[in-house]
Amino acid sequence: MKRFTPARLALAAATASALSAGPALAQLEEVIVTAQKREQSLIDVPLSVATLSGERFTALFEGGADIRGLSARVPGLYVESSNGRVAPRFYIRGLGNIDFDLAASQPVSVIMDEVVKENVVLKSFPLFDIDRVEVLRGPQGSLFGRNTTAGIVKFDSNKPTYEPEGHAKVDVGTLGTTNFEGAMSGGLSETLAGRIAVLYQSREDWIDNGFTGEDDALGGFVEKAAKGFLLWEPNDQFSALLGAHYRDLDGTAAVFRANIFDPGSNDLNDNYDRDTVFFDDGDNNPQEYQNGGANLKLDYDIGAVTLTSITSWDEADGRSLGDIDGGNLVTGPGFIPFPSATQDSADVEQFTQEFRVSSNSDGAFNWQAGAFYFDGTLDVETDPGFTAPTLVNHDNTTWAVFGQGDLALGDLWTLTAGIRYTDDDKDFTAPGYDVSASDDHVSGDVALSFAISDNSTLWAKVGSGFRAPTIQGRDVAFGAAPSVADSETILSYELGYKAELFNNRLRLNTAVFYYEVDDMQFTAVGGTDNLIQLVNADQGTGQGVELDVEWAVTDNLQVTFGAAYADTEIEDGDLRVGGCGSGMCTITNPVDANGLVFVDGNPFPNAPETTYNFTLSYSVPVGRESELFAFTDWSYQGDTQIFLYDAVEFRTEDQFEGGVRLGWRLRDGGYEIALFGRNITDEENVQGAIDFNNLTGFTNEPRVWGLSLATRF
Repeated sequence: MKRFTPARLALAAATASALSAGPALAQLEEVIVTAQKREQSLIDVPLSVATLSGERFTALFEGGADIRGLSARVPGLYVESSNGRVAPRFYIRGLGNIDFDLAASQPVSVIMDEVVKENVVLKSFPLFDIDRVEVLRGPQGSLFGRNTTAGIVKFDSNKPTYEPEGHAKVDVGTLGTTNFEGAMSGGLSETLAGRIAVLYQSREDWIDNGFTGEDDALGGFVEKAAKGFLLWEPNDQFSALLGAHYRDLDGTAAVFRANIFDPGSNDLNDNYDRDTVFFDDGDNNPQEYQNGGANLKLDYDIGAVTLTSITSWDEADGRSLGDIDGGNLVTGPGFIPFPSATQDSADVEQFTQEFRVSSNSDGAFNWQAGAFYFDGTLDVETDPGFTAPTLVNHDNTTWAVFGQGDLALGDLWTLTAGIRYTDDDKDFTAPGYDVSASDDHVSGDVALSFAISDNSTLWAKVGSGFRAPTIQGRDVAFGAAPSVADSETILSYELGYKAELFNNRLRLNTAVFYYEVDDMQFTAVGGTDNLIQLVNADQGTGQGVELDVEWAVTDNLQVTFGAAYADTEIEDGDLRVGGCGSGMCTITNPVDANGLVFVDGNPFPNAPETTYNFTLSYSVPVGRESELFAFTDWSYQGDTQIFLYDAVEFRTEDQFEGGVRLGWRLRDGGYEIALFGRNITDEENVQGAIDFNNLTGFTNEPRVWGLSLATRF
């Protein structure tokens, strides 16, 4: 096994050291998080939690980006998708799932406004009018439960206010890109307040189809979404928050490009032309999805405890069609042995119910306990293009009970412990198949924190969790049997330090971790038949470090820096998977007599070894009420192996993107005008690959320049 080498983060250490030198004047605002289902100061939470808000968050989406724009913007977080703007795949500390099917299970849970979004389509709901993003790194086995072995990405929307307020922002950029976001909030009576927010994103088609001769044939999209909340507070003891949301997407699915690598190289070759594809199938890769839902949160303070109920319902349906081979048999580019076009359609529905009771005490012991219920259905229709479409059905029912408590052991030490029991049942039906999988599991965590001072904390945590058994049945459409993966379990060890230094001008948040995953679920994708097969490895291990730094250098200059290193390894001497189906790739792992590839010792797929992010915000006063400002943000992703097996062509390294904003604004936020750029160096970064009949890949979005106008009232 490779061992963690602190020298790999020498840059992070040097930066942190540099930040500790020199005078500063400004102070950072306190960060409040709800990582433990209650409001706490970030420094008091014995977890590795990173947050993202304000300009660092909103700037990411000015060029029309979707949820994938968060990738590498938080240390240890990676996001990608081979399904375009739907079905994103999340990875934390190297743990994720490369399964591209709409029934894929993930070890990273996405929670929006306290509601878990289990299906990959629901996880892609657009991000707008967001108050705060929290990334909880490591297993969250007690309060959140199954399918959080890697961690959680948590989004909290802005909620209604009784004082009238609102904002509007419009961004117009190259490639016919438009982004509009607006929200209004205010009191409707003395006890009732409301908020409504809307989003409109669009881009014109900008990619030519060289095979059909169509100019501007694909690449565009129109994304419309809205959400609203009503808050009723008839007295000091009771509150009801009703929310609803809707999304309508019409655009282009992922754009696959044939033979953009030469055998023996992972560099983009002359076949790659960002502005042109050569599709003969797939109808230029259309994608359309609709998504809606509602949720209701009730809080009742009865004195010693508060009772909480959260009820939610979500649904989504739509389709994606794609030219999977990325070209055509006549002009290629490169050799394409046979055509392939596939359409997948999904109909998703889920219902959740959570009940909690939590103590209201300010004493030495605080606690919460509750129960959770989930019921979800998914119908997936796959049209492989060479035979009749196949419809499969997934049903999933889960229930759990949980509890957690904090005990102050004197003035300096605090013990936090939680436990959860989960029962999970899955059923799969398809023509000729009826498969079930179920499991029950006890997970939890225990953490000990030590208050070194009023503004610094040292903490240690041992956490466990499990990913429920998974059934994957997409292969039925291609004449193969469904596959089943048993539950995976994780045991994680973490040590962290949080501090607010130099009169709260410098915030430091760092953690080291080591984890072991038993019966680790992996997905072997692609190969000769372009199938999806679930497998369990004996064990997987990971170790590394994370660092978040925020420094208010002066009243007018703020800098943030983040870094993460993750060393992951598959440990199973017998595990073998199929290699690339085209036979064109250069596999570096041992191969058995049947052509299967041994993957023991490989890193986890799509697990960046390093991620870095950096932002700088600088302003110059203009008069007494306004200022000129400059903001830049950068992210970096290190060595990443795309598939379970190691092939020279299917690796990426040293990929980065940067953004910039330059403008004028009133200091109270009333008005702002800015020039912006996303991917300003126009990097051509490989985001993924398809390996079954040629060396196909797909890449990031191109550079966008634009103008942004915003007002806040």
